Amino acid sequence: MAVRELSVALALLCGFAAGIAASSAEDRSIVLSSTTSTQDSGLLDYLLPIFQNKTGIEVTVIARRTDEVLDGARRGEADVVLMHSRPQEEKFVADGFGAKRSDVMYNDFVLIGPRSDPAGVKGKDIATALKAIEAKGAPFVTRGDRSGTHAAELALWIVAGIDIASVKGAWYREVGQGMRAALEAARTANAYVLSDRGSWISFKDRGDLDIVVEGDKRLLNQYGVMLVNAEKHPNVKQELGQIFVDWLISPEGQAAIAGYKVDGQQVFFPNADKSGG
Repeated sequence: MAVRELSVALALLCGFAAGIAASSAEDRSIVLSSTTSTQDSGLLDYLLPIFQNKTGIEVTVIARRTDEVLDGARRGEADVVLMHSRPQEEKFVADGFGAKRSDVMYNDFVLIGPRSDPAGVKGKDIATALKAIEAKGAPFVTRGDRSGTHAAELALWIVAGIDIASVKGAWYREVGQGMRAALEAARTANAYVLSDRGSWISFKDRGDLDIVVEGDKRLLNQYGVMLVNAEKHPNVKQELGQIFVDWLISPEGQAAIAGYKVDGQQVFFPNADKSGG
């Protein structure tokens, strides 16, 4: 009887130990909420295995449009946020939902259009190009999905002196979806569209589309990373999330970002050392 009781006790002890080990392993994971551009470009598929191999921390990605990224983070659905809409990021921190914001990397937006260039905008600056597209009523596809890219596009219409809400007509076509869907719609309609460069490089079925405007300083596309504030949501894995943030802005993480290429082209350019915090 004593032997049997000892065996049961040992079995329970082993089970308890195994439970602790399993729980510990499960805890080595975080949730990253990010905009679709980091996912569609292939960057996260490249970066996250490098990070996991180094730290043993698994990262689950929720890829959403910008407003959904922040709404989810405000509800405590993520540990870390990576996105590209600085005014919204800074408000997120100012409202107490983010512990801190740091620059991570940048690429740029490019205006895509038909090689025939019906609006005659190739090589122009972005404001001149948008004015010409609107004046000629040339087909233009907008994501129309409240994403970071959509917000950037709307800001550029303002820079061009155009109230797009009051002048848009059949030529201005909203898809209400992500970057890939917008590029596909532009290809089908032989239309212009604003894209982040990473998504454009990764988009293969281009048809007659090509870059028509690039290099304008107003097309800079800055990305920032934020740890969700654990004071707002105690479920946030602050320690593990901070490890990810620290790695991303470290020399090693920055080198990994620089090393990601598609068809030999660098897609993102690290600049954490220039962060304003």
